[in-house]
Amino acid sequence: MKTIGIIGAMPSELKDIQGIQENAVSTEIAGFTFVESKHGANQIVTACCGVGKVNAAVCTQIMIDRFHVDCIINTGIAGGMNPAVKLLEIVISDIVLPHDLDRHFLADYPPFHAEYEADAELQAIAKKVCEEMDIVCHSGKIVSGDAFVTDTALKAKITEAHHPYAIDMETAAIGQCAWRNKTPFVSVRCISDLADDDGAMSFDEFEVQAAKRVAQIVMRMCEKEA
Repeated sequence: MKTIGIIGAMPSELKDIQGIQENAVSTEIAGFTFVESKHGANQIVTACCGVGKVNAAVCTQIMIDRFHVDCIINTGIAGGMNPAVKLLEIVISDIVLPHDLDRHFLADYPPFHAEYEADAELQAIAKKVCEEMDIVCHSGKIVSGDAFVTDTALKAKITEAHHPYAIDMETAAIGQCAWRNKTPFVSVRCISDLADDDGAMSFDEFEVQAAKRVAQIVMRMCEKEA
C-alpha cells in the first residue's frame, strides 16, 4: 500500500475527490485541512493549499513531513499556453518552474537547480489513464507565478521565455518542494482558459467542468499506483 498525497489550490479542484473519500479523517495543521482515507489498495491524503506559490510550498512540506506520502499528485485547472492545447484538454507536467523569477537565481544560487522534473512513472500512469478515458492529453512544461494571467501580451512574453504547455499559480512550488524532499511528483491539470484576453470569461465558464474532469483522472491514477 502506498500513501498518495493530492494537492489542489481551490476547494472546487478537490470537491469531487473529497466527496468520495469514505470514512475520512481530517487533521488541521497550520490552517490547512488534511483529509485521509483509503482508496482502493492505497491510502490518500488530500489538501487544499490555497492560491499561490508560498501556500503551495508550505502545504506540500507539511504533507511530506507529517503524512509521509510516497508521492504527490498536484491536481486542478490551468491556463493553456501552447497553441496545440485546447480547452478541457489535459496537460501532464514533465518539467515545472516559476515564470516570475529569473532562473539564474535558482540555477546559480541554492538550490542550484532551476527546473524540477516530474516523476516518469507518475507521468506514464497519468497518460495511460487519459488514454483509457479517451481524453486528449499533452506532456510538457508547466510554469507558475503569483498572478492569474489573462493578458495576451504577457502570455506571449512568458511563452517566448519558457515555451510552456500550461500556466498556473502553484505547480512549480509543489514540484520544487517535492524535489528537495526526493518525493516523486507530477502535476495533472485540465485547461480551463487560454491565459489570454478572454481568459477570465473562459475560466468562469469552464472551471467546474475542468475540475471535475481532472479529478476523475487523478482518482483513477490512485487506483493504478501500487
